[in-house]
Formats: sequence, C-alpha cells, structure tokens
Amino acid sequence: MKAIILCAGKGTRLRPFTYTTAKHLIPVANKPVILYTIEKIKSTGITQIGMIVSRENRADFENTLGDGSKYGVEITYILQTEPKGLAHAVLMAKDFLGDEDFLMYLGDNLIMDDIRPFVEDFREKEDLSALIMLSPVNDPTRFGIAIMEGNRIIKTIEKPKEPRSNLAIIGLYLFRKDIFDGIANIKPSWRGEYEITDAIDWLIQNKGTVEGHIVYGWWKDTGKPEDLIEANHKILEDIIEDFKVEGVIEASSSIHGRVSIGEGTEVVNSAIRGPVIIGKNCTISNAYIGPYTSIGDGALIENCEIENSIVMDEVRISNLSSRIDSSLIGKKVEIYESDGKPKGFQIIAGDLSKVIVSK
Repeated sequence: MKAIILCAGKGTRLRPFTYTTAKHLIPVANKPVILYTIEKIKSTGITQIGMIVSRENRADFENTLGDGSKYGVEITYILQTEPKGLAHAVLMAKDFLGDEDFLMYLGDNLIMDDIRPFVEDFREKEDLSALIMLSPVNDPTRFGIAIMEGNRIIKTIEKPKEPRSNLAIIGLYLFRKDIFDGIANIKPSWRGEYEITDAIDWLIQNKGTVEGHIVYGWWKDTGKPEDLIEANHKILEDIIEDFKVEGVIEASSSIHGRVSIGEGTEVVNSAIRGPVIIGKNCTISNAYIGPYTSIGDGALIENCEIENSIVMDEVRISNLSSRIDSSLIGKKVEIYESDGKPKGFQIIAGDLSKVIVSK
C-alpha cells in the first residue's frame, strides 16, 4: 500500500503567511504541520508517499523534506499543474500508484486518533472499494457529509444546506484502484473542479462498496490562523511529552510545568509557565511566556508577555506594555514599543495582515 498527501492548495485563508511558506509547512508546536501527517502515515507501515504539490510550493517542500529519508519514508513529488480538485489530484498520481491500494490524506488536516485501525479495517475487507474516515460535527453545513445505512455509505453531499447527517468527511480516505473508474466517469462541478465526492458516489451507485469509519477524537483542518493556534494548544497539551531543557536558565528565572528549551537558548530574569516549547538560539529576557506558546529558533523576546501563541523563527518582540495573546506571528517579524512622542501606532503590514489593539 502507498499513500498520497494532497498539498497543492494555495492556502488563501492563511495569507499573508502563505505568500512565503506553503501552509502545510507552517509550524505547530515548532514542527511543520506536514510532519504530523507523515508520522501518522508511517505508523501504519506505509513508507512510499506521493506528495501532490504545485509549481509555486514544490521547492518549499523539497527544501524542507528532501526525499523523506530522514523521516523514515520515501517521498516522490507529483505536480498538479492546475487546481482542478481532489479527484484531479488523485489522477495526477496514477502512475505513482499503479494498481496498488492507497491512503489519501489532505495535507492540512491534523487527526489525533490512531489511524492504524482504519487502515487495518480496509486491509481485512477486501470487497471494499473505499473506506472513508468520518467524524460527527456540530455544524454539518460546513463540510462534506456522508449518509449511512449500517456501515455502508449510501450518499455523500458537499456542504448541504439541510443536512441529513452530521458525519463529516475529515480528509482521510482509503481507495482501491477502481476509484480511477469513478474519476473517469465524473464531470467538473459548478466550481469547475473534479470532486472526489462525485467519484465516491459513482462507486456507491455502481458497486455499493464504500464504507465509513467513524472516529470521535480531536481533528482540525488547519486552514485559518485560529485553527493553527487551537492545534498548537492541543498538541502542547496532549502530544509532546519529551520536554527537555537544553538551554541556559539564569538563576533569577522560574520554570513551571512542562517546558522545552532548545540548545543555545538563554532565559534571563523571566517566568515560563508550560506547556511551552522554545527553539534553539533564542534570548528570553525580562519576559513572561505563558501556557500553550511555541517560539521558533533564533527569537528575541524581551520586556514583554506572551501566551497561547505561535511565534515563528527569528522574531523580535521588545518592550510591550500589553500582553500578546492568541496570536500567530510569522518569521522575522519585529514588534516593539517605543517612548517616542507624540503617542501613536506606527504599523508596517503587508497585504492581508491583521492588527488588533485592545484597550
């Protein structure tokens, strides 16, 4: 069995971050989102992965992941030349997949459940054409949903106005080669895209061999800044257990709870309350770093307070009179407060940036 990860999307909801970084490479708990996906796939015993990328982000993935060998997998990069939908992306991987069964994973999804039972279920049920991971949601109108009879899926509907089910399709699929028959028999949707739900429906109508696998754990489509902040909170709380302090903690500083501090980082006259992860070669001085915060490599944090936030590499934050909370701060951003007169704000922000000032 092989796997494909779909990563060709432009990430418009995460601009301006995605002008310079593919959304799947934005860090959560100081690790790119895509690595959580690769780890999940590897846990099932699958090591051959086709990465569906675009012309714009291919180099980013290749520079970050290489051939996958350092993560114990073999990555093949597959170009989706046009954004024509999920089924079109699968079609681009046809030569890579051959006649093998395969796992399809949407690259911006984080799923905390163990996916091994999902894969084992499919391997045992050789009569199935597809097995789709589902999860109950409070607002089915925001998702593709599945209607079921017993274990069988009898219909899938994309973002229904009047849902007949609360079971959302959460971005993890298992297929046999006959999914390509389904793709060959569909037409573009009103969006001009070849929808994987249409190909699945063709399998349902013509073979009746599609089942749902329901999970009840935490999962998240990390398509918006607030989703990434929530994911960072969840992973720091539940997943990271091997916290290490490898930097230098000056005597006047205090560390509470689970805190990880990278090599070359200095913490001076500061309080850190975990769970917190701080990267390498940072300086934390006269600061408070509150729970559920991750700080990337090479950051300078001084005379300020931060909590429940993601701070990326080489950020500089200095001399703030108000606490930073629930924020996503991109690479090499500078935030500081000066004593200049007259009082006011000087803001230098790119397209689609957001600045919120609370009094």
